[in-house]
Amino acid sequence: MATRGNAGANVQSTALALIENACAKVNLTLRVVGRRVDGYHDLESVVAFADCADHLNLTPGSTLTLKTTGPLAPDCGETGDNLVFKAAQLLGERVPGLKLGDFTLDKVLPVAAGIGGGSADAAAALRLLARANGLALDDKRLIEVAKQTGADVPVCLSSGACVMTGVGETLLPLSLPKMPCVMVNPRIPVPTKDVFEALGLRHGELLVGVTDVIQATAWPGDGASIEEWVEALAAASNDLEAPAMRIQPVIGEVLSALNATNGAWLARMSGSGATCFAIFENTAEAQRASQKIQIEHPQWWVHAGVLS
Repeated sequence: MATRGNAGANVQSTALALIENACAKVNLTLRVVGRRVDGYHDLESVVAFADCADHLNLTPGSTLTLKTTGPLAPDCGETGDNLVFKAAQLLGERVPGLKLGDFTLDKVLPVAAGIGGGSADAAAALRLLARANGLALDDKRLIEVAKQTGADVPVCLSSGACVMTGVGETLLPLSLPKMPCVMVNPRIPVPTKDVFEALGLRHGELLVGVTDVIQATAWPGDGASIEEWVEALAAASNDLEAPAMRIQPVIGEVLSALNATNGAWLARMSGSGATCFAIFENTAEAQRASQKIQIEHPQWWVHAGVLS
């Protein structure tokens, strides 16, 4: 359990704690368009959010502290490296007199897992600080800090289904049906940097043709069914799946386990891995699939829920 704050300050706040959920982000598709000359990768991804989340509390005060609890707290690493702490510090540098406080992070999502756990935590911290300080969520300083904290933080700030492009800064809202799902992580971290290195793009190299870049994918509109969405998603892919599997072959085992369940319509890796997901026709099938995988692989992290 790690804490950090200003030396010599021990101010007890009587304010009520503010609470935010940091929902897991799932990349339903992920196309790597190319690598910029500055080294960043241009992406196009259909992003949904799951009903599993870390939980972040903030008791407003004059100092900044962070305490981690929960089943996966030991995986969080040094407090000073936590994105919650980083986001709060960066916002404090931009907003004079920013009211900070004591954060408590209940960590239940696996780390380095391709579901934006740390990014979702940072985004939740920014939402909490915005509430504590009367800042709008579209405040330019808040958006600036989100981008600087991490590529997935802007999309997690709004936590709504969208098409995410660029390096994560351009978001086009989507209307997704509630899709029953099972998410599985083998409890083996896969660093994003390693996966992009395994992809092997040179600076300035395009992975797709110019025509592909110009033509935008037409995704199903408002009111589309799960079947329509699965059909559209199946025609796309995750370009990071193959390089991630070369780094951690267990990802292939996770996908096989999901595909071996009854009723899995589409199984795919999220983000840079190693978390994979499957979409099901209904919640009963998703629950049965989840139970089957938990029995066969008790060491894996498994969640049955809904994407939307």
